[in-house]
Amino acid sequence: MDRKGGPERPPISHPYRTDSSEAGFTLIEMVCVLAMVALLAAVLLPRLPTATSRPRLEAYAIEVAALLKADRNAALRHQGSINAAVDTRSRTVRSGSSSWIVRVPDDVVFDALLPQRCNGRSAFSAISFFASGLSCGGAIRLTRFGSGFEVRVNWLTGGVDIVAQDIL
Repeated sequence: MDRKGGPERPPISHPYRTDSSEAGFTLIEMVCVLAMVALLAAVLLPRLPTATSRPRLEAYAIEVAALLKADRNAALRHQGSINAAVDTRSRTVRSGSSSWIVRVPDDVVFDALLPQRCNGRSAFSAISFFASGLSCGGAIRLTRFGSGFEVRVNWLTGGVDIVAQDIL
């Protein structure tokens, strides 16, 4: 009993204090978990494989077309024959008039349809441009996951075009 003679009351607990049965995460625990997740993400994200996207595939096609157009212009300007070498094994297109080389990544399917003979001679995996503006023609196809682009060289005009292709 108490001094005033009334019943003894239980002590009043602090309203923000939690009992051990109400376990939860503290702020410092949450910060530590977030820091560990961020550390794992920082370590693992650079190791994820980077695939060639459709816009990047289009950029490769544009770069190949620009290389071929530069070779055609060089043939017209220098009044001589220029050969752009297309090597499907090393996945490269090499300019015949400069040191420009386009290398296609390994995740892109790289095909070339080139003439066997050009101007009475063997073509040797090349697209030839002549001083008159003519060409032996050819096509280079870059595809990935059912879509792609084809860089076409017209044999009569020597013009270079890019055609989008969706393979179903």
